[in-house]
Amino acid sequence: MAPPPPARGAAAGVLRAAALGTERAGLRLQPELLRDGTAAPGNTGWLRRAEPSRTGGEGRAGPRPRPCRTISSENVSQLSWEECSSSNAIALKIGSIIIESKNQEMSTNLKYLSLGILVFQTTSLVLTMRYSRTLKEEGPRYLSSTAVVIAELLKILTCVLLVYKDSKCNLRTLNRVLHDEILNKPMETLKLAIPSGIYTLQNNLLYVALSNLDAATYQVTYQLKILTTALFSVSMLSKKLGVYQWLSLVILMTGVAFVQWPSDSQATAAKEHSAGSQFVGLMAVLIACFSSGFAGVYFEKILKETKQSVWIRNIQLGFFGSIFGLMGVYIYDGEQLSKNGFFQGYNKLTWIVVILQALGGLVIAAVIKYADNILKGFATSLSIILSTLISYFWLQDFVPTSVFFFGAILVIAATFLYGYDPKPAGNPIKA
Repeated sequence: MAPPPPARGAAAGVLRAAALGTERAGLRLQPELLRDGTAAPGNTGWLRRAEPSRTGGEGRAGPRPRPCRTISSENVSQLSWEECSSSNAIALKIGSIIIESKNQEMSTNLKYLSLGILVFQTTSLVLTMRYSRTLKEEGPRYLSSTAVVIAELLKILTCVLLVYKDSKCNLRTLNRVLHDEILNKPMETLKLAIPSGIYTLQNNLLYVALSNLDAATYQVTYQLKILTTALFSVSMLSKKLGVYQWLSLVILMTGVAFVQWPSDSQATAAKEHSAGSQFVGLMAVLIACFSSGFAGVYFEKILKETKQSVWIRNIQLGFFGSIFGLMGVYIYDGEQLSKNGFFQGYNKLTWIVVILQALGGLVIAAVIKYADNILKGFATSLSIILSTLISYFWLQDFVPTSVFFFGAILVIAATFLYGYDPKPAGNPIKA
C-alpha cells in the first residue's frame, strides 16, 4: 500500500506532540523509507513498537502496521481517525486531548470577544441614536420606523452573505441551503414570527425612549431587562439561579430605582422636556425591557432546540421583522411618508445609527451562541460608564448626581456579583 501523503500544519504538530507522549510507552515514530533506504521527504511516518533484536539489543523495528488515514489540517478538527493499532491509539488519544483543549480555549476567546464587541456596539448605538434624535436641523427629521425597516433589510443581506461564505461561495449551494432551510421548513420559519414582532416593537420603543431620556439614564434603566430575562429564563428554560444571582437582581432593581429618583438637577431638564415626555420615555423603556427579556429567551430556546445555523435564523427574523416594520410605517407614519418620502431626513449620522442597529442583532446572536442570554444582558451594563462620560462631556444633556452615581455603582456591582461563582471547598486530605 502506498504511504499516505504528508500531514501538514496543525496535524503535523499534533503528531509530533503525540510522538513525544508515546516514548515512555516504548513507541517510536519512524519515517517511511524509500527503496534506497532514505526517508521520504516530509513524511510523518508510522508509529512502531521497537522490538529487541535476537542478540538482546534494540534491533530493527517490527513489521509495519496498517497505515492510518491521512490526517490533514482540513479534517483535524473532526477527530474521526481509525484505530489502526494499539500504538497509534495511544498517540491519537494524546492528540485528541490537545485539540480538544485548543477548541475550548478558542470558544472562550470567542465568547469574551463577542461580549466586548457587544459593549462597544451598545454604547455607540445609544449615543448616536440619542444625538440623532435631538440634533436640530432644517427640514423634517427622519422617521424611526423607516430606520427599523432598513436595519432589518441590512441584517438579512449580511446574513445571506455569511451563508454564502459558509457555502464556499457557491450560488447553487446557497440557493439549495436557503430553499431547504427556509422554504421547505415553513413551521420552523413561522416560529420566528413571534420574537421577530416583539423585536420590531422593541426597536421602535428604543427610539421613543431616547427621544425623551438622556443616554445615561436610559442605559441604566434599560438594564432592568436583565431582571426580565432572568425571570423568563427560569420559567421558560428551567434555569436555576443561585443565591448570589438572585441577590444581584435585587441589587439591580435597587440601583435602577436610585437612578430614577428625582433630584434638583432635573429641574433644568424639566424645562426642556415636559413631564409627559419624561413619563413616555420611562414607559417606553419599561415595555422594551419586558419585550427584550421574553424575545431573547424565546430566541435562545429556538436556537438550542434546532440545528439550523444562527445566520439562517436571523434571515427568518429579518424577514418577519421587515414585514412588521413596514406595517408600522404605513399605520403610524403613513401621512408623513406620503408628503416627504421614505428617506426623509436621512443623513450620514442616520445611516450610522441604522448600521449599528443592524450589527447589534448579529452581535447578540453571536453572544447567545457562545454565551448565555443573561450574561449578554450583564455585559451591556459595562457600557453605562462610557455612556455616562460621553453623555456628560460630549452631548452635554446630562448632569450626574451623587444619587445617580450610587445607583450606577449598584448596577455595576450587581453585574460582577451575578458572575461570581463560589468554588466549593475541597475535602481535606486525610493523612
